[in-house]
Amino acid sequence: MFTVISRIFQYGMKNFWRNGWLSAATVAIMILALLVSMGLIIFNFVTQEALVSIQDKIDISVYFKTNAPEDEILNIKNSLENMAEVKNVEYVSSDQALEIFKSKHSDDQTISQAISELNSNPLEASLNIRAKKPNQYAAIADYFNAPDLKKFVDSVSYAKNQLAIERLNAIIQNVSRGGIVLTITIALVAGLVVFNTIRLAIYSNRDEIGIMRSVGASNGLVRGPYIVEGVVGGVIAALSSVIISAPIIYLASPYLNSFIPQLNVFNYFASSVFRLTMYQVLLAAVIGGLSSFIAVRRYLKN
Repeated sequence: MFTVISRIFQYGMKNFWRNGWLSAATVAIMILALLVSMGLIIFNFVTQEALVSIQDKIDISVYFKTNAPEDEILNIKNSLENMAEVKNVEYVSSDQALEIFKSKHSDDQTISQAISELNSNPLEASLNIRAKKPNQYAAIADYFNAPDLKKFVDSVSYAKNQLAIERLNAIIQNVSRGGIVLTITIALVAGLVVFNTIRLAIYSNRDEIGIMRSVGASNGLVRGPYIVEGVVGGVIAALSSVIISAPIIYLASPYLNSFIPQLNVFNYFASSVFRLTMYQVLLAAVIGGLSSFIAVRRYLKN
């Protein structure tokens, strides 16, 4: 068994180097496909970071009536924090709300004078609530429709933010679906290229294959070298795609970082380079090996 495997590997490597131009063309096409695959991974990272940044700026605010006891508001805050959908809850008392309002309008003398003449604080206490996912805000807003809570609640800002929340949720879903479809399409195109390349290699070596079969070579011995050839081409393409991606991502990183301050694409690439390389190698090996297997299998059936 070891001898057969060793021969299959040797023949596969020999075929890869002997079919120089075909192998080079296959590797080049697979590099392009894998560069797009790498681009999708980076794009997905950038998109997720952008969506997280946007999501952190979206929340709903619940304003309580001025006569609502603070203990009740804090109890509601505690119950919200125990909900699976809630990421965090911030309590803003009426006094804090007044101080925030004053600081925002400190340059407006008319408003400052009007506030100083007030005998009481007209601002309401509130809870600012952030959900773990954008599609969970509706459930959080429905929580305040309970009869025992409505008597304390003056208003919920979900209706005002609903459009932005729904758009954000739609963006997340569309980006995820689009990335999956594009990845599958690219994998199919690369597989088709490898398939046709192996078919050409088989055609050019048809006499040799005929001799092998006539002397009793098994289908595995005939098929194996071409599968090895496809896998070797895929691995070389995968490693090349990572090497080519590095300077491209390094040069593009400052431009991407300017849109999202906390984003650092090259740091992500550098810290994940081993995982990304393994992913590319696995993808390329599967595409190359599976396409070669199908091409040879079809030939052996003829």
